[in-house]
Order: sequence, then C-alpha cells, then structure tokens
Amino acid sequence: MPITHIVLLQFKADISAEAINDVCARMIALKNSCIHPTSQRPYILASSGGVDNSPEGLQNGITHAFVVEFASAQDRDYYVERDPAHREFVRSLDGILEQAQVIDYSNGSF
Repeated sequence: MPITHIVLLQFKADISAEAINDVCARMIALKNSCIHPTSQRPYILASSGGVDNSPEGLQNGITHAFVVEFASAQDRDYYVERDPAHREFVRSLDGILEQAQVIDYSNGSF
C-alpha cells in the first residue's frame, strides 16, 4: 500500500535565505539520489515541496512543507532508517531547524 510522507520544517531565525534554498533543493533532490539497495534504482515515486503560503494563520511557525510518496511501507522504512543519502541529508539539518514534524499515512486508512 502506498505511503505519503509529509515533512514540515521551521528554520531558525538566523538561517540565511541561501541556506534555506539549499536545504529545500537537496530535499527535493532526494527523489533521485535515494537508491534502493536491491534494484539499484531511485525508489521515491514523487517528491514536492515549497514555502508556506496559507492565509489561514495556523502554521505555528512551520514555514516549509514537503510531500514524498513511496510505493510501500517497506520503501518508506528503508528511507527513514537506512538510506545513506537520506541519513546524510538529515545530519546536515543539525543546528538549522527550530522544529520539524513528520506525518505519514496510507490514503483511505482512518
């Protein structure tokens, strides 16, 4: 069953726009740099994201959102737990985030 992985970020106030843009570009690039260990091919089905533009005012400091789609929970688990490209990306966020939230779901599972 496909999994949708939502990542919500708030950067620290002193982080430059250039650094934020770099993080965002690298997050989107994970679609091609995360390689499945068995197939040796990219396994992220889709990846999108951007800066918040909601007029509702319910962001609670979150400024950027990303949506990553996986074919299965197994692919998502590999990404989160073992994928070297993803793990390196996560390490690169040390010290620049105020907060991060991650929500995963399978469509229609309530």
